[in-house]
Amino acid sequence: RQSTWDCQMEGPQYGWKGKRGRVKYVKKGLTEIEEEKKKEFVSSAADEAGFIGDKSTWFSEEEFSKQFAGSMDYKEGVDSYFGSYSHFGIHETMIKDSVRTGSYLAACNDNKEQFAGKIVLDIGCGTGILSIFAARAGAKHVYGIDNAEIADFARAIVKENKLDDKITIIKGKMEEITLPVDKVDIIISEWMGYFLLFESMLDSVLFARDKYLKPDGLMLPDRVTLNMAAFEDAKYKNQKFGFWDNVYGTKMECIKKIALSEPMVDNVSKRLINSNTYTFLDIDLYKVQVKDLCFSNKYELNIIKDDTVYGIVCWFDAYFSKLKKQVLLSTSPYSRSTHWRQTIFYLNDPIVVKSGKKLTGSIAVRKSATHFRDLDIKISYHYTDAEVPTNYVQMYKLRQLSNSY
Repeated sequence: RQSTWDCQMEGPQYGWKGKRGRVKYVKKGLTEIEEEKKKEFVSSAADEAGFIGDKSTWFSEEEFSKQFAGSMDYKEGVDSYFGSYSHFGIHETMIKDSVRTGSYLAACNDNKEQFAGKIVLDIGCGTGILSIFAARAGAKHVYGIDNAEIADFARAIVKENKLDDKITIIKGKMEEITLPVDKVDIIISEWMGYFLLFESMLDSVLFARDKYLKPDGLMLPDRVTLNMAAFEDAKYKNQKFGFWDNVYGTKMECIKKIALSEPMVDNVSKRLINSNTYTFLDIDLYKVQVKDLCFSNKYELNIIKDDTVYGIVCWFDAYFSKLKKQVLLSTSPYSRSTHWRQTIFYLNDPIVVKSGKKLTGSIAVRKSATHFRDLDIKISYHYTDAEVPTNYVQMYKLRQLSNSY
């Protein structure tokens, strides 16, 4: 039997139940669920104009910028990423996320036989909490890597818990440090950002995989998916963006336009969703290459009720499927909330839809040309089952400064 970290998932595509915050043993194992999810993944490369060819052509900085009165980009070359992870507050937020931290704890505690005597690499170790989980699960030695100032505190935390003979904290960038061992048995990392790929930390994990992981080594997690659904959200959208129409008697339409171009990170109620779930990206952490993280794929959403689509909501699922007792960490609207919440892409023009019809299109994602940790995202929307068909493209930027924890 296999365990899953309970995220209170609902719906026929899932298959477990249980009380909050506990690992439950269920009739339907994660392997079976994983196979069903693989069958659902039918997304293919986009084939419409503007979504094909070299990724440099997918997103036009000039076309994006000319929509607005000015630029909100920060200075080129300034990387505030490591600085943002130097303060304890962000780590407090992440550790208090019981779905996140509990999933990694379950992966270690419930699979001690796979950790026993192993060399473990923890990338982006932060406070060292995952390194401590691995050491307590029986790892021979754990190397925790972090380039932020929090690494100094991680060393103190390891010593405070009398694990300094089992855990070594190394301060520096993964690509620049040298481990005191040739290979490791396990790579564990909580690298996922908003919309899964925001912040580009996965690049460092893949670098470490190629340089240090043994051929039969474990990646934790080993598979991730990006999923989407359509939703109705008239009330909140009008509150959030309609505000700029009349700011104490002053029109600020120029701000409203740029605000709509930035995806929002927030929780979406499952009651607002008006389509099926569609998986548009499926990543095998053993095989994926950095170049694959820029992609342009099709999507197809089946509308499940007469309604109006105000936006697309996206989330990720992370699978620890190579463990004997498997774990699933989900950030779905159908699950308990996490600090990642979901990523929302609002449409400039809402689309009135009918049950049984389809909303289709393409989604292109690349690292921003102005800051590599940000994302340029372009989505096309096609709804043809109406007297006046809808066909348009919208560009978005997921930026560091606008999406703090």
